[in-house]
Amino acid sequence: QVHLEESGGGLVQPGGSLALSCAASGTIGRVWVMGWYRQAPGQEREFVASVSMNGGTAYKNNVKDRFTISRVGTENKVYLQMRRLTPEDTAVYVCNVKNNEGLDIWGQGSQVTVSS
Repeated sequence: QVHLEESGGGLVQPGGSLALSCAASGTIGRVWVMGWYRQAPGQEREFVASVSMNGGTAYKNNVKDRFTISRVGTENKVYLQMRRLTPEDTAVYVCNVKNNEGLDIWGQGSQVTVSS
């Protein structure tokens, strides 16, 4: 059984930085993608960034020059570094892992609040 453990997030002032990490326990297979989605109040969940098992990355357009997603070594763990945060980045950030065998698991969510 796969479980995602998230950490990080919190409150930061505009222009500041925060980091999120997500670690998967259990067997997630050999072909997988781990990523982050976010959901702001009153809005639908949206894709933020992802990284595949071979290191390939993808980003939402308006974060690609501010956020960096990376895999931690050979572990089933990913790290999202967020810089130059704005109030529009405020949301619950949720980790996700998918693989080529139908796995689709979500984390519990981490609050990121950007406010002065």
